[in-house]
Amino acid sequence: MLCCMRTTIDLDDELLRDAKQAAAANGVTLTRLIEDAVRAVLQRRAELPRQRLELPVFHGNGLRPGIDLADSASLLEVMDDAAR
Repeated sequence: MLCCMRTTIDLDDELLRDAKQAAAANGVTLTRLIEDAVRAVLQRRAELPRQRLELPVFHGNGLRPGIDLADSASLLEVMDDAAR
């Protein structure tokens, strides 16, 4: 490993306890166990065939009047109103 970066992750308490036990049982550090797990997941995903995703297309006249995509607070307010 050329370099490493310290980071913080939030894990479920039970998951952390189980991970610590697994690391101890295998004689590795918790860091090594997490690194190996992340590498394994990334490798599996890299080996999966890519599937083409068809996204729906909606035709219309653009945004509704008064919608400002740059203003997330007002956008959330409009979405909340529409959900009611």
